[in-house]
Formats: sequence, structure tokens, C-alpha cells
Amino acid sequence: METFLLIGHIARDETPSGARLGGTVAYAGSAMAALGAELRLVTSARSDESVLAELPASICLHLIPAARSTTFINRYEGGARRQTLLGRAEPLTYAHLPEAWRAAPAVCLCPLADEVDPSLLRAFPRALRAAALQGWLRTWDSDGTVRRKAWAEADWALPLLDFAVLSEEDIERDAALEARYAALAPLLIVTRAERGCTVYRRGCAPLHIPAPQVEVVDATGAGDVFFGVFSVLYQRTRDAIYAARVAVQLASQSVTRIGLAGAPTAAELRAALGWASQQSALRS
Repeated sequence: METFLLIGHIARDETPSGARLGGTVAYAGSAMAALGAELRLVTSARSDESVLAELPASICLHLIPAARSTTFINRYEGGARRQTLLGRAEPLTYAHLPEAWRAAPAVCLCPLADEVDPSLLRAFPRALRAAALQGWLRTWDSDGTVRRKAWAEADWALPLLDFAVLSEEDIERDAALEARYAALAPLLIVTRAERGCTVYRRGCAPLHIPAPQVEVVDATGAGDVFFGVFSVLYQRTRDAIYAARVAVQLASQSVTRIGLAGAPTAAELRAALGWASQQSALRS
């Protein structure tokens, strides 16, 4: 069983039907749990935050109490997401990690609102180090409107990662910046919503992996499901193409259901793993 340390804020997502759990650690963690991974989560939120009850029971939680939880309103306009940040929990540093968790074999940094200290990457030189980059690529205005920002730490942080995942929307489809990040990271995956993803491996030509076409019910968290599935399968196999093929299939299925109900089912896992194995056999 693969063991992962996840670091990042859960989110309280305010929706027309009420508050629900969000954030990369929640969506990715749910997908990773479905694949049988053992998960340890360091996050920050109000100690009485109701949406924490939606986390999978198998996730071992270390909560840093905060005066408020990281809270978003997400709106979709013409396929693009518009976010408003209503509040942010405590920043997360190495000092917040339980000592017994500091020898984790795999560490996933999952910032939502620039709350994860990038220097944490240097604290795990022997672990698999991965990051979902979106939270380092965001800032917000005084009214909470979330917008893109330049990531000052990219030049030194990306080379330290075993792999990184971002959405083309995180960088507003900036092709030059995508190419720069791909040159810095040993392995970079850029997700492209209904168009699948592109895998950049050092020394190899970029590979585009298309996504199956599905009816979208709720697009929230699809990229995070991709990150979670890819993380487990890459740690398990070290085959980036196999892991990305499965992750694209399961992320696509996730948008056919609302919220964390989009986590992979047992049937979806069997189908995606079997299909990707067939594709790998054809590749060889």
C-alpha cells in the first residue's frame, strides 16, 4: 500500500445548495483513497468546520486550528471558472508536520491560496515530491477576486519536484510560460479539461492524451482527481504515460457527478486500469 503525506488547505465551497467540502487535498485524497493509498493530511481550518465530516474516513487528519476556514465561491461563466476567496486559514510550514509523519515516502503539496511554504520541498530529499501548482499561481484582490500571479519560486522549486500538475487555465493558456515550466520540471502534466492532458517528460517529445467525451454535471475538482490518481499510479509504477491515461479517464468520469461523489467507483477503476494496460501493451 502506498503512503502519502498531503499538505494543503481543505476548502469550504459555498454553493447555491449550501456549503460543501472542496480543495485539492479533498478531491485528490478521495481519489487516492479509492485506489487504496494510505493518506496522512496536514491542513488548517476552523476546528468546528462542518465540511470536514465529508473527508473519507480512511484519511488520517492533522488539523491546525484557524479562526476561519479557506472559503471560496466558484462561478462558471462560458466554461471558465471565476473564484472569490472569502477567507483563508493558517499558512502551513514544516513546523506544523507531526514528527512521525516527516519520513513519509511520498509527499504531495497541494496549495489552494498560497498557504503551503514551497521550501517544504527541501525537507523531503528522499521522498517522491509532487505538487499541484494552482495555489502558487493565484493571488486575490481586496474584494477576494482570485486572479493569476507570477510564481516567484518556479525556477528553483520545479526542478526539485518529481512531477508537477497544473491546468492550462491556471496560467491562462500562456504557451510560453507552459514551455518554460516544462523545461524546468523533470515531469510536468498540463490538464486541458475536456481535451485531456499533455505530458512533458525531460528528454522526450510532449505527448497529448485525449479525454473521453462525457456529459458534464459538475467540473469542480476534476484536475484534483487527475492529480490524485496520477500520484498513486506513478508512485506504484513509475510509468507516467500509464498513470496519465488512467487519470484522464477517471477525471473525465468525475465530472458526471456532483462534488466528491465524483471520486472513482470500483467499476470505473477496473475499467480505466484495464483500458490503460491494453494501451500500454500496444505501446510496447
